[in-house]
Amino acid sequence: MEKNKYNILVLSDLKESNSRLLKSTISLTKKIDKNLHFFHVKKPIDVVKRDSQLSAFRTISEQHTLIRKKIGKLVDSVAKTHNIEIDHSYAFGNIKNEIGDYIAKNNPDIIVLGKRKSKPINLLGDSITEFVLKNHKGIVLIVNNDQAVETDQALILGILNSEFGFMENEFPQGFFTGAKDSLKTFSFAEKLNNVDVNIEANSTDFVFEHNDNTVQNLSNYLSKSSINLLLINRNNNKEIKQNNVKELDIKSMIDKLNVSLLISGYSN
Repeated sequence: MEKNKYNILVLSDLKESNSRLLKSTISLTKKIDKNLHFFHVKKPIDVVKRDSQLSAFRTISEQHTLIRKKIGKLVDSVAKTHNIEIDHSYAFGNIKNEIGDYIAKNNPDIIVLGKRKSKPINLLGDSITEFVLKNHKGIVLIVNNDQAVETDQALILGILNSEFGFMENEFPQGFFTGAKDSLKTFSFAEKLNNVDVNIEANSTDFVFEHNDNTVQNLSNYLSKSSINLLLINRNNNKEIKQNNVKELDIKSMIDKLNVSLLISGYSN
């Protein structure tokens, strides 16, 4: 997947971690020619808490000013530090509807969400990660805010349930600039005794038996291997043809894996 320029949408909940979210996004996409857009949605019910119509209008006006200043301060600070242009906007309305409208109108190539404490981003109570995965057919980058990726930090890549060619076909190659040569692959098998597998310390191929502890075992190996970006193939999420094992739900991966995830676009 190579284009001259990629449109990248960063979805924001305006929490304190959003500065780390932006910095990690810039670091992970530093070699990609891109347009970066920062977008936030505010529920009207969280804005209008006064009884009279006049008070409600005044509150909305005040909130427009506050949100515009808050976003501007956050984005301008990161943009200046990293010498990059970042467009930004916000909307009042139903969060899923507004994000869905933005996706439909602007057709971003990559959507970025944040993740904290081993849970997907939760914009004001809504399961936005799941919504984005269902409604966006392009690439989704879920950034682990507990382990922000710095600009000068080397990428250590892992690939889940796919071959190396998957990297070249599904993602901009700028994601992998500066990554270590020794990529590691991870996969699941029905029974380990039916698979020819080597998990020596210097091995780059890891196979896990498919059971209730699979995700936790994978998480432990990711940490042990210092992986800071795991690639997941959405087009291979129903069945692992090689071993005839159903892949664990991507949402489970997002919830439990303490690492940034790069999820491929989805082809019908």
